[in-house]
Amino acid sequence: MDAAPAPRTAASELSTISPKAARAAGAEGYGPGMAATRPSTDERRELGRLGETLAGARLEAAGLRVVARNWRCRDGEIDLVAAGPGLLVFCEVKTRRGHGFGSPAAAVTPVKQARLRRLAAAYLAASPAPPCRIRFDVVAVTWPRGGAAVLEHLEGVF
Repeated sequence: MDAAPAPRTAASELSTISPKAARAAGAEGYGPGMAATRPSTDERRELGRLGETLAGARLEAAGLRVVARNWRCRDGEIDLVAAGPGLLVFCEVKTRRGHGFGSPAAAVTPVKQARLRRLAAAYLAASPAPPCRIRFDVVAVTWPRGGAAVLEHLEGVF
């Protein structure tokens, strides 16, 4: 039986993932073929998708099971929902090429946090049995062109 990871409040884990390891985690398609100028909408979507794939792998490595990806309702979308024994984690993933507009985690503003709380309530209302505890995490991914992805997992940040 798997033991639940010890809860941590506002803790963070920082790691660097090489392009090879990212591909092994299922984040395929990133590489030198992407444009060197302002990325197209498709390239930004792809970067976001790859970041979510890496974030899902990080949550699973932490002993959680991803139960929903890009869960949607009329009010918006939750990037990842993961479960552990007696725990449900709602995770916002922010992926950026760099820090030119601030860190990826800084993009999770109080307005975005409030929206995620409302979305979590909608998710819980739609699920058959609410868990004992819920937690809101942010996974910030910085992935410079041609470089390794850097993940920062912030647990219980709001």
